[in-house]
This record gives sequence, C-alpha cells and structure tokens, in this order.
Amino acid sequence: MLPILEVFVQTVLAFSAVMVYARLLGKQQIGQLTFFEYVNGITFGSIAAVLATDVEPTHTWLHFLGLTLFAALTYLMGSAALHSRPARKLIAGEPTIVVHNGKILEDNMRKMRYNLDELNMQLREKNIFNLGDVEYAILEPDGNLSVLPKSQKRPVTAADLGLPTGYEGLASELVVDGQVVFQNLRQNNLSVEWLRQALAARGITDLGEVAYAALNSDGTLYVDLKRDNLPQPVDITDLPEPPATPPKPQPEKGEKP
Repeated sequence: MLPILEVFVQTVLAFSAVMVYARLLGKQQIGQLTFFEYVNGITFGSIAAVLATDVEPTHTWLHFLGLTLFAALTYLMGSAALHSRPARKLIAGEPTIVVHNGKILEDNMRKMRYNLDELNMQLREKNIFNLGDVEYAILEPDGNLSVLPKSQKRPVTAADLGLPTGYEGLASELVVDGQVVFQNLRQNNLSVEWLRQALAARGITDLGEVAYAALNSDGTLYVDLKRDNLPQPVDITDLPEPPATPPKPQPEKGEKP
C-alpha cells in the first residue's frame, strides 16, 4: 500500500476512534478538567496522532490497540471516580481553602504550589480587589477559584429586600438558522401555523429569514433575523476605515453623460 494511502486510511481510523471513544467517555468542558484529565487528554491525542502518521503497516493495529486500551482505562477510572468517593479524591483531588476570613492560608497555598500572584489574578476575575473582603476562597481541583465575599460586601438581592419575584424559566428554541424545531413546538402545545402567524405579525413571511426565534418563559417571542438592517453597526476594532468613494461627477445641463 502506498504511504499516502496508508496515512489516509490510518487517519480515518484514528479520527473515527477518537470520535467514538470521546463520546463514550462523556462530556466535559476544558475549564472543568482536572490536571490529571488534562494530561490524560493530551496523551490520548498523542496516541491517535501516532496512529494516523506511522506508515509501518505492522504498527497500525498496535497503535489502535494502545488507543483502545487507553480509552478503556480512562473509562474505568471515570467509573471508579463516579461510584467511589475515595477513588474520586485520589484521581481528581480535593478543593483547598486558600483564604479564610480575609486571611491567606500560606501552608495550603504552598502544598498546592499556588502563589499570591495567581490568587490575586483570580480574585480580580471575580471583581474582588481587596483580600479583606473575602470570607472564603477555595481552590477547586480544576484550578478555578470559588469565592464567597463577606456578607457586608455581597450585592443586595431581591430576597434581602423582601421583594417578590416571578418565575424565570429557560427559553424554548423554536427556529434555529431558519429551521423549525418541531419538538419544542410540540412541548409547548404550539403549531407551525401559530409560529407563522406570530412571525407574520412582525412582518416576517419567510422562515428562512429567521436566524433565531425562542419562546420566553413569560410567553413573549424573541426573534432575530439574519439581516438585522442596523442603521449604524458598532465597530469595536481599531482598523482604519476604508476611504469613502468620491461621488461621480454629474454632467452639466446640455452636456451628454
């Protein structure tokens, strides 16, 4: 088999294997990964890359076997962490308190190899610029910092003021990229005809013009068109504006254009 064809077949095999194994191993956002899971993902990708590019025919199935075993071990570790708290603590680690009642716990920070610059940076990301305002700051296993401000420094809520509030649910998508989401219509006991009438009331006769439409929990319909026709779109870049096109000179009276 030609090397180019071998790489093509092995790349398809590696891509398919990664896609299937990633779905089996479950969803998780990059920001939620622990250090172990992050390194695990890099290693998994490295094995797949070798599988895709190693043109030695006898090595293809060995790399595929290694990728499969690695995925199986990852799945077993995830299952163990799911069903056993000691295993979860061993694999993922535990949260660590780094600030208590405005005081930095240096010993805990030293154990986590976590420094003051990182602490201050993550506090600023939480809009906290004074360490004295912090009741608790907890470093999570995924590296994020959870912060509980002191009670007198927290924003006032409706509950603090004794004000009644209404229920706020999730909006239900009805149209996405011009395509009707029929399941959500049925869940809300609505029909396509109702949707068309609601859009027609806004002067929209073509569903293909709708980029997004959603039914809010209060019964109102939010609609965004693919062409918004904004009078003056906001540009936050610092690129220079293109030069204006000079107007075409108009012929004088009696002169042919």
